[in-house]
Amino acid sequence: WRTSDNMHHQWLLLAACFWVIFMFMVASKFITLTFKDPDGYGAKQEPLILTAVTKVEEVHVPEEKHWPEEFQPTGKAFSGNLIRQPLVHMERLELLRNVCRDTALRDLSHTAVSKFVLDRIFVCDKHKILFCQTPKVGNTQWKKVLIVLNGAFSSIEEIPENIVHDHEKNGLPRLSSFSDSEIKKRLNLYFKFFIVRDPFERLISAFKDKFVHNPRFEPWYRHEIAPGIIRKYRKNRTETKGLQFEDFVRYLGDPNHRWLDVQFGDHIIHWVTYVELCAPCEITYSVIGHHETLEDDAPYILKAAGIDHLVSYPTIPPGITVYNRTKVERYFSGISKRDIRRLYARFEGDFKLFGYREPDFLLN
Repeated sequence: WRTSDNMHHQWLLLAACFWVIFMFMVASKFITLTFKDPDGYGAKQEPLILTAVTKVEEVHVPEEKHWPEEFQPTGKAFSGNLIRQPLVHMERLELLRNVCRDTALRDLSHTAVSKFVLDRIFVCDKHKILFCQTPKVGNTQWKKVLIVLNGAFSSIEEIPENIVHDHEKNGLPRLSSFSDSEIKKRLNLYFKFFIVRDPFERLISAFKDKFVHNPRFEPWYRHEIAPGIIRKYRKNRTETKGLQFEDFVRYLGDPNHRWLDVQFGDHIIHWVTYVELCAPCEITYSVIGHHETLEDDAPYILKAAGIDHLVSYPTIPPGITVYNRTKVERYFSGISKRDIRRLYARFEGDFKLFGYREPDFLLN
């Protein structure tokens, strides 16, 4: 009987040991997952609170916790204690802030928040949203979204195309129309976003739209701006064709391009840098969307701004946002390496700030 009792105790002791070992393994796994080695993400970057947040998809923040203003979500979708933000968007903001700190790129990444910048930012006071316009990346659709939110029309389908860009009739005020104190308040408190795309592909889009297809209601691009560029930058003076992409690239890459920009006025918004348009190193934006991932970014922006239950982004035609490498290489195939390098030198800030690769044809 005693032998049986001893064996029983031994089995109980053995089971207890296994239970302790099992709990220790679970605890170790929990500790490993919770305090994962930071070298796996941004180890060489300057330490940011943002880096710690990106370790997990959901972070429960106690109510008494106060995050720095630049990392505070402002949209209704982020109300409460739960922060939900896809890693890719947090990485974009962190990359932006790190490049903004790079002194070697300061001249290419910083600009004054001038009236030119404030004219690019559209306001939706009702839902506390600021949208910076970066032409040739689907901005017309975002303006339609804001027009509906501002109450000028009840749905996107009802907005006439000729009204979208008529700022006297579309009910879409610019930030520059407010007083200095009102501007500062909105910049500090509102949800702010803009959209970017590969800088060179955007320039091709601008060239095709304004100088090849040339809408009838914008004749000045073909009849005033194009001749001005040709007179200054065309090498073959006997050539009688309209503006060629080579002329356009030579103008944009010229370090002294500004004397023509002044003559062209606000029409240059279709090809100036994102830095010049939106001052991303001076204004703390909430989200930066990419044209190449707009199918995912558009719903995210609507949700982040707390308006996804009020309006939807218009349907995106299949394939329209995909980066067309072949098209870019074809357009630049006849351009000299010197002119391409000068063009890249001007737009390098846009490439670096938003994570776009230097074109392969520059490396060959």
